[in-house]
Amino acid sequence: MTQFLPIQSKSDFGALSVEKTAAYKAAVKMESSFLAEMLKAAGFGSQENSFSGGNGEDQFASFHRQAIADRIAAAGGIGLAQHFLTSMMEKNK
Repeated sequence: MTQFLPIQSKSDFGALSVEKTAAYKAAVKMESSFLAEMLKAAGFGSQENSFSGGNGEDQFASFHRQAIADRIAAAGGIGLAQHFLTSMMEKNK
């Protein structure tokens, strides 16, 4: 049977130590990177019409996707950061 990790809200982490704060920031960054790749796979930011910017737009689309992903993750994301943090903290016990 599959066991699922409980999803903890940000408030469950209360007063984080310096180590846990750094781990939480890393977990949010990992979630942000994952979200950026999912946005890329979904075709976010690519246009094929008369208003598209051609090569220049293609080169900077990744920055736009990453900025959007960073904002999503900072706003709570999809819950992956909490799972990543829990996993990282289990390794440190």
